[in-house]
Amino acid sequence: MIRAAEELAMNAWPSLQTMLYDGWVLRFSNGYTKRANSVHPLYPSSLDIEEKVRVCEEIYRSKGLDVVFKMTASAQPDNLEQVLAAKGYRSDSQTGVQVVKLDGVDRAAAQTALSTENLDEWLPAFCRLSKISLRHEPTLKQLLLNLVPARYLASIRYQGQVVACGMGVLQDRFVGLFDIVTDADFRRQGFGRQLVRNILAWGKRNGAHTAYLQVMLNNEPALRLYSGLGFKEIYTYWYRIKQNS
Repeated sequence: MIRAAEELAMNAWPSLQTMLYDGWVLRFSNGYTKRANSVHPLYPSSLDIEEKVRVCEEIYRSKGLDVVFKMTASAQPDNLEQVLAAKGYRSDSQTGVQVVKLDGVDRAAAQTALSTENLDEWLPAFCRLSKISLRHEPTLKQLLLNLVPARYLASIRYQGQVVACGMGVLQDRFVGLFDIVTDADFRRQGFGRQLVRNILAWGKRNGAHTAYLQVMLNNEPALRLYSGLGFKEIYTYWYRIKQNS
């Protein structure tokens, strides 16, 4: 179950470059987001674990990147967590993966939301709301252009400006929610909930039966929002990080 969900998430958030190494998926994207610049140890390994970690460290450091492993309870091999901890990799960014069935979702929900497939229109609003550095915008744009599954870019306007935006990605009857963000000056007014309901409705209209998302476990407002929409946690992931030196 974890492996299938992780594969969906990797497809929904592609990287600029990907390298397969003895069951591990190495992803590189100019340092923008940990999930797109990390080792995903999803599949069984055959090589010596110490040697594999050493090779990964050399590759990421050659690119000027921190060495990051995305960890789950099913990371391969089973002792990887202990090996990384012993090598000084710190644990970071505890995140819950949550799902909800779409049985009760109204296909026509949240019709007041503005949706667009125009990336050049959606991207500046998202970067403004998320306070993303200008140097990362070209990387983010290319990541979104690299998407193979169907995507849905959604935003909500209020008083002439975009106050919330996010993205849905559809694969194998699962719709993933990504980049859900609301303007800090317009939070706690229902815009985030309306945006999510709009994306869920899009997913259901296009054949999805289940939605999934990833949420930081220290993000209490987001946890409340998703709990109110019926999302339940199915597993957690975290990162093990060694900074480039």
